[in-house]
Amino acid sequence: MFTVVYGVLPHEPFSLPSVPNMNGSDLNFHIGDKVVYPNHGVGVIEQISSRSVGTNVERFYLLHIKASSLKVMVPCHNAGSVGLRRVVRNGEIQKVLDLLSIQENGSTGDWKDRFKENSERMRTGALIEVAWVLKNLIALHQAKPLSFREKKMLERARYLLVSELAMARNCEESKIEEILTAALAKCKLRFPEASEFQA
Repeated sequence: MFTVVYGVLPHEPFSLPSVPNMNGSDLNFHIGDKVVYPNHGVGVIEQISSRSVGTNVERFYLLHIKASSLKVMVPCHNAGSVGLRRVVRNGEIQKVLDLLSIQENGSTGDWKDRFKENSERMRTGALIEVAWVLKNLIALHQAKPLSFREKKMLERARYLLVSELAMARNCEESKIEEILTAALAKCKLRFPEASEFQA
């Protein structure tokens, strides 16, 4: 099933695969709410508007995605199914930090199976899943070079984790990078610098 999500810049629609609704119901958001759009990152709801789609009038959230300055329109009734959610809170932040600091073995099988599992985790949009992918790719990267696709996924997971935690804690991304570095160091993993991903 595909949910049409209208991109305001440019003015053409694009489709996103639907994501299971993590809380079982569509969410109600308000102008100014800080939200996360899976695989795109954090944004702010700038407007709630109505548009005619065929014979129906539908309400849409207009999101401003922080990193890319992309503006995205999401039908209000599909907010949950596309994975739109509020930015994490303190209890969830602590769970992420605990996961990153605990020594455990992740998936190390065939790269295709590993990539599929990691992709599925990333698509959920849940920050704990993104953190799991980040940690396991870092551990793998310290053992051997990552494939190009896995390196891109590690870069994406890093960005999603840092940007959401910075927005949730209302602080600079550099402070979050220090916190993540300390958490990963507890299990002898090194948090990668953003510059490591630039060509």
